[in-house]
Amino acid sequence: MVFKKITLIGTSEESFDAAADEAIDRAEDTLENVYWAEVQEFGVELQSAPDREYQAEVEVAFELSD
Repeated sequence: MVFKKITLIGTSEESFDAAADEAIDRAEDTLENVYWAEVQEFGVELQSAPDREYQAEVEVAFELSD
C-alpha cells in the first residue's frame, strides 16, 4: 500500500474542534480511502474576521489507488 498525505485547514466560528471536523469531513467527502488525520496546529484569526475564526491545520492520509 502507498499513502499520500495532504494538509487541509478547516475553519469555524464555533471552536477548534468544529474547525478540525470541517477539514476531516471535507476530506472524507472528496477523497477515497481516507485512513487517518492528524491535527498539526490551531490558530485564531482576529483582525479581518467580524467574529473569531478558529482554524485547524489537519494532515490527512489516504491510500492511493492502483
